[in-house]
Amino acid sequence: MLFESYTTALWYLVGTSFVAALVLGAVANKTNFCTMGAVSDWVNMGDTGRFRSWMFAIAVALVGALVIEGTGLVDLDSTFPAYRGANFIWLENIIGGAMFGVGMSLASGCTNKNLVRLGGGNLKSLVVLAIVGIAAYFMIFPFPGTDVTLMNFFLPLLSWSRVTLEGGQDLGSLIAGADAAMTGRLVIGVIVALALLLFVVRSTDFRQNFDNILGGLVVGLVVTAGWYFSGTIQVQGMFDSTNLAGFAADWSMNSPGADAVKPIRSAFVDTQSYTFVNPTAQAVGWVGSGFSKAFVTFGLAAFAGVIVGSFLYAILSGTFRKEWFASKGDFANHAIGAVLMGIGGVMALGCTIGQGVTGFSTLSVGSMLTFVSIVLGAATTMKIQYYKMVYEEEATFGRALVTALVDLKLLPPGLRKLEAI
Repeated sequence: MLFESYTTALWYLVGTSFVAALVLGAVANKTNFCTMGAVSDWVNMGDTGRFRSWMFAIAVALVGALVIEGTGLVDLDSTFPAYRGANFIWLENIIGGAMFGVGMSLASGCTNKNLVRLGGGNLKSLVVLAIVGIAAYFMIFPFPGTDVTLMNFFLPLLSWSRVTLEGGQDLGSLIAGADAAMTGRLVIGVIVALALLLFVVRSTDFRQNFDNILGGLVVGLVVTAGWYFSGTIQVQGMFDSTNLAGFAADWSMNSPGADAVKPIRSAFVDTQSYTFVNPTAQAVGWVGSGFSKAFVTFGLAAFAGVIVGSFLYAILSGTFRKEWFASKGDFANHAIGAVLMGIGGVMALGCTIGQGVTGFSTLSVGSMLTFVSIVLGAATTMKIQYYKMVYEEEATFGRALVTALVDLKLLPPGLRKLEAI
């Protein structure tokens, strides 16, 4: 879609992002779509219903991405963040993903779930989101009066592991090569999507649970909508048309009107879909800047949209309930979890939605690594909490950790330290 005005194009991007996120927030509240809950149900009760809903969301988003890219509507080779980027940060994907998984277990949900809970009246989530946002903000932006970000403290330990690939890090490029990447994505994407759908529909419990079906379907469609609306925008520049990020990168050359405000970073208006750690940092930046229009982006609109959608559903359904921390220990757990989510989410380039659905839909190997790491980090944390609750003083952290890893089949059974329950 071609716009003559940058400002009009930006408000189109922001408006479509907000509306789709509003739907996401309402449906996530109604269906209790929760990635942390999905892992908890699986680990603690053997119930894979919500986990399959998450897999269904991935399958729907993957099919959607294949359709809109395969038909030439959108180019997902250049996105924010760079899911298919040649810079393969595998160790950051693993460590950041694991940190996020641990964090969401301690904070009673991922970033998206806390947005949904805030809309439903949970004030604990307001504190969690503030801490996530502050931690993520300083991972991205420098501390006041310096050029140092929080990420600078991690780089000496992680930069050695970064690998520069000749092409993209998606399965299509890695397996079929750069010249046949699109063909490879279509073939591999169809195979992966079918495998996910087969896993999902094999469960009678999933097929008979309307909320699980609805939640996964809507999340996948909303991610597809994000790709479509952000990826089809074109703005008429000085010499030719370009996307919003390209226009902003050549701001002075394109000479936008007096009402136009350059985004804080041009990447923030690039082709993208839903993720919630970076937008939480953008929300902190927006408030800290005195509500500067430079922070009005796709991500900020998504952040607000989920809260409003959840709030509207909670009011209309009569489920709006205020909630606060039960104790100082409850607050401490949530605060620690929020810090881990903020740092880990930026390090890994996304969260359970950002990497686990949006990034996965591009067939990015980094996104898949992050997804697995988040699940393992969360599952291990939940197992440790469970054993420490049951065995109390007998279950030291080390014994609970080893036993948790045995339960998850990551260590041999002979190393078990606590009896299985």
